[in-house]
Amino acid sequence: MKDAEITLDQLKALVESFVAERDWAQFHNPKNLSMALAIEAGELMDLFKWMTPAECEQKMSTDGIRSEAKDELADVLIYAIAFANRNEIDISVAVRDKLEKNKQKYPIDKFRGHF
Repeated sequence: MKDAEITLDQLKALVESFVAERDWAQFHNPKNLSMALAIEAGELMDLFKWMTPAECEQKMSTDGIRSEAKDELADVLIYAIAFANRNEIDISVAVRDKLEKNKQKYPIDKFRGHF
């Protein structure tokens, strides 16, 4: 399914089913899941180590590194969803709340086009 064809609840259920079938919930505590999430994010970053921004863009247009990046991004998202599942975090609410905080922290008139 594509993004427009699946809900966040359905993705959460897919991840939870995968975890339950393997009896992995016993290992899914905040420490382990946050560490796994960071490791997978590091593996995504490692794909682009020592490349210029232009080289990164070029590499993402080819099948080799693009496929690896998709896999690593999927791992990041899977662990993030597992973290949300285990800790009863509503992802949609969390994202909306954080964006609202970021709107206050980074007002458009001061941050548009730069950091």
